[in-house]
Amino acid sequence: MKIGFVGLGAMGHAMAERLLKGGHALVVYNRTRSKADDLIDQGAVFVETPADVASQAEVTFSMLFDDASTEEATFGKDGVATGLSQNAIHVCCSTLSLAQARRLRDGHVERGQTYVSATVLGRPPAAAAGELFVITGGAEEAVKHLRPLLECFGTQIFDAGRDPVQANLVKLSLNFMIYSTIEQMAEVFALNEKAGTDPRKIFEIMTNSFYTAPVHKNYGKLMVEHEYDHPGAPPVTLGLKDMKMFLEAGGDYDVPLPYASVVRDRLLSAISAGDADRDFVVLMERARQDSGLK
Repeated sequence: MKIGFVGLGAMGHAMAERLLKGGHALVVYNRTRSKADDLIDQGAVFVETPADVASQAEVTFSMLFDDASTEEATFGKDGVATGLSQNAIHVCCSTLSLAQARRLRDGHVERGQTYVSATVLGRPPAAAAGELFVITGGAEEAVKHLRPLLECFGTQIFDAGRDPVQANLVKLSLNFMIYSTIEQMAEVFALNEKAGTDPRKIFEIMTNSFYTAPVHKNYGKLMVEHEYDHPGAPPVTLGLKDMKMFLEAGGDYDVPLPYASVVRDRLLSAISAGDADRDFVVLMERARQDSGLK
């Protein structure tokens, strides 16, 4: 199948490469062309605009940083919607506000185009290994048609419902659970460290008893080892963006989200402390600082 991919950041690049390795012909676009060089070496074709991608592909994926970049690449001049044929599908994998998710859904409907949201859980190494969790929202036939492609980079695919926005809300909700779990672990590690117990010992007990989920094992390990600056790490600013969007979603549906406010404030404190571009597990240091640890 001929596939298009718009947005070759750390996640998008890994996902696009998995599609190539799955035997699909690939057409790509990225604002910084050099990020596509190794994909071109593997057989991908680089084109000059998102519209060019969509005009040549049966399915066009987009994986962009935020609402603004997604809006521009989709409905802006030379955007995906300009080039998308009536029989093709646009699949957006970005983490977006619900307002932007609705704009994508409604904008494609107005143009008579097929649109699916396929948000993902996992970091770039998981994408490169084909081990993401994918959450879809969209028409049943379209989602079924996409499944072999999604399986190139996803180990499990979950269907959230027929409305694409449902997938976006699920992603924001699960991201909130990641950040709130990091906050819980940070407080527990700091308290026990203050009492003289090495956080590594707490991590060992925790992950060999009731708390065996990947979020505890993977993020907890980064926290107790103070790994806040490895390449490709998702920054604190990304976490803050997600929490703001999750709180907005609560406002949309009149649902109070008090824990989300705690996490947002912790992320803000990390930014104020100069940690904006560090891995968001650096929240560990804010809990340590509050407890008086150095």
